[in-house]
Amino acid sequence: MGKASATQGTLRVIRLFHFRASEAQPLIELLTQGGYEVYYPGEREPSPYSKIRAMNPYAVVFDMTRVPSHGRYVAAEIRAHKGIRHIPLVFVDTSDAALDQTRTMFPDATFTTRAKLLAALKKVKPLVDPATPPLLGSGRPTALKLGMKAGLRVGIIDAPPGYAKMLGALPDGVELVEEPAEVLPLTLWFVSDPDEYLSGVRRMRRWATQSRVWVVYPKGNKSPLTQFTVREGALAVGMVDYKICSIDATWTAMLFTIKK
Repeated sequence: MGKASATQGTLRVIRLFHFRASEAQPLIELLTQGGYEVYYPGEREPSPYSKIRAMNPYAVVFDMTRVPSHGRYVAAEIRAHKGIRHIPLVFVDTSDAALDQTRTMFPDATFTTRAKLLAALKKVKPLVDPATPPLLGSGRPTALKLGMKAGLRVGIIDAPPGYAKMLGALPDGVELVEEPAEVLPLTLWFVSDPDEYLSGVRRMRRWATQSRVWVVYPKGNKSPLTQFTVREGALAVGMVDYKICSIDATWTAMLFTIKK
């Protein structure tokens, strides 16, 4: 591939993010026909940011037709990494519902449709002083980010010591119930071991018929349990994630529901 320029990016290489691997091929083919080399490892790359830095692509393209919150989350992480924040971000087919929030976070990104993507890519350039949005959810109390409301009973499963401090101030009347005997309206399941997660994920599916279920797991490429393992294990039992939340420097969470 050759050594990437520090400013121009690797000529004609696109790093694609698409959050439904089975639907990514048409976009890959479009970019390939346009003369670009597409790097798309599917949903299995545990820590994409070091790879992005190594390849220094011409642009990072996000397909926003699936879980746009994931696209914003990854884009915010890219802008938070000094070595890659200059790379142009291109959002494709962002829905009206997601457009305003995404534009506010990334005012210097490129927004386009699939039909106009190749033309839009010809105009992108490395950013000299890119806008750096806060990581998603920062500035709001963690409990609110997780959907806790006044008077809510919240199930806490397999939590580490000190988890209550991690959640911070709670809305009035919120009760945290550790290892509850019943399924409560909101559940936080803390997990760090892949085998324990995969053995317990069917139980999580049963909770999700009556509860909003957050799977809380360690962030970073040193953790044996990655978001891709979490997502793949849930999909295997008929679950889909629809929101991601950074809790603190150690933990992140994904919210699941039953796949329709």
